[in-house]
Amino acid sequence: MPAHRVPPIALTIAGSDSGGGAGIQADLKTFSALGVYGASVITAITAQNTRGVTAVENVSADMVAAQIDAVFSDLDVRAVKIGMVSRRETIATIAERLRRFGRLAVIDPVMVATSGDRLLQQDAASALVEQLLPLALVVTPNLPEAALLSGRPIAENETEMARQAEVLLKTGARSVLIKGGHLESGEATDLLLDGHTLLRLPASRVKTLNDHGTGCTLSAAVAAGLAFGKPLAEAARAAKDYLHGAICAAGELQVGQGRGPVHHFHQLWSR
Repeated sequence: MPAHRVPPIALTIAGSDSGGGAGIQADLKTFSALGVYGASVITAITAQNTRGVTAVENVSADMVAAQIDAVFSDLDVRAVKIGMVSRRETIATIAERLRRFGRLAVIDPVMVATSGDRLLQQDAASALVEQLLPLALVVTPNLPEAALLSGRPIAENETEMARQAEVLLKTGARSVLIKGGHLESGEATDLLLDGHTLLRLPASRVKTLNDHGTGCTLSAAVAAGLAFGKPLAEAARAAKDYLHGAICAAGELQVGQGRGPVHHFHQLWSR
């Protein structure tokens, strides 16, 4: 009999999306699609679907800590991804636990949902910058998030994107993967900077309304690559390719009446 392959384990710390397209659900789908066993810590419960967010209930900081402790005390976690962390108390707790367990994380600074609903409390943005970004192996903002975190206008070209990434590097983040999907151009180009090198990750732009959960999916795919031991640049390139395929196939799902989810299992499900 062939030897059984034990999958690497990745942990997502994020909010739950009842519609299944973003948050914890998108992360676990991405991990599974890429051959990684997913563990989860839920920071908030959202009532949302493809049309928007109707309610948010935060999980207590003590419960977030208990979940993290339960996972790390038993599972051999190879990579950590952090998504929606909407309160200062939650941010402080996660930062303390990352330091305790000696971990750096892929941090997706979820601030606003695809629908436009705000997911980060106003007073939590500074805590995110001061406490979590210094613990980021890579932070993955889109253009509006990068503008909010850097205190600058939304970038309109790759030069401005790189400058904002350099601002975020000064917070202590080891690297920045700034996503250019909001640029008005023929390509959706992301930039990966680590203070020494710049890597362009271009992809053809896909015209679709089914883009719910793209940011969650990309950062989870990066974490999946890291869990397999890939260098960050290789993990980012593979994640970009995976997300592009998931966006291209998103129309096949026909989920919901608003901005539908990407197709996480496009490589596995029969079409």
